[in-house]
Amino acid sequence: MSNFSGGAGERGLWLDDAAHREDLATFVERAIRLDLASVIRLRQRPEGQVVAWVATGFDVLASRVVGGRVTPADLSVGADALVMALPSMDRSGFVDPGFAMDSAWRGMLPPETGFVHLDDVPARVVLDLAQQGVSLAKEYGSAHGPPASLLDQEVVAVSSGDAAVGIPMRCVFALTAMGFLPQSNTTDQFAPESVAPDEVVRVRVLPNWLRVDARFGTIYRRRGDPAVVLR
Repeated sequence: MSNFSGGAGERGLWLDDAAHREDLATFVERAIRLDLASVIRLRQRPEGQVVAWVATGFDVLASRVVGGRVTPADLSVGADALVMALPSMDRSGFVDPGFAMDSAWRGMLPPETGFVHLDDVPARVVLDLAQQGVSLAKEYGSAHGPPASLLDQEVVAVSSGDAAVGIPMRCVFALTAMGFLPQSNTTDQFAPESVAPDEVVRVRVLPNWLRVDARFGTIYRRRGDPAVVLR
């Protein structure tokens, strides 16, 4: 149950408590590391939850759920303004998210329901792949980042019955860049041993979407033509 107050017509973001504020702040800070001009889309969910979305630089969407309310129920704002406003959350949980930037959000969001669970992948496998990917990116990348051939390479095959999907490296990079795995403090951010042996990421699919759920957030990749996500 949310603890926010405020009139129904009042514009803004209300978060349940300081823990949710910290969760959202971490998400936004990670988004800014990927792109200083990131736009955060906030959408209301039933039962007092808000989903924060960002388009990563990997043609992959990332999301995090926090407890609270946003008015209007679908609002896009600048990550830079939001991260500065979050420390000023008042006792009612109110945060002024800054100017609306709805026209800056390009593309669709995936459905909230209907995804079919295929299988779980050990988080240590994800970090090992990220480690290998970074090494290859340093060797073959350029000032514009890793080559598209590396990002598009499917590095994990997941199947269940007749359904199968390949997870491209761009999804691995998005998961690690957004800090969605519960890692212990380590000098090597991609060290597989920085997560527990039994920690997993959950792979779900729709015909047009790939979804990977981790402890601290979820990433989505459009199946087929990914450009429609951000166009």
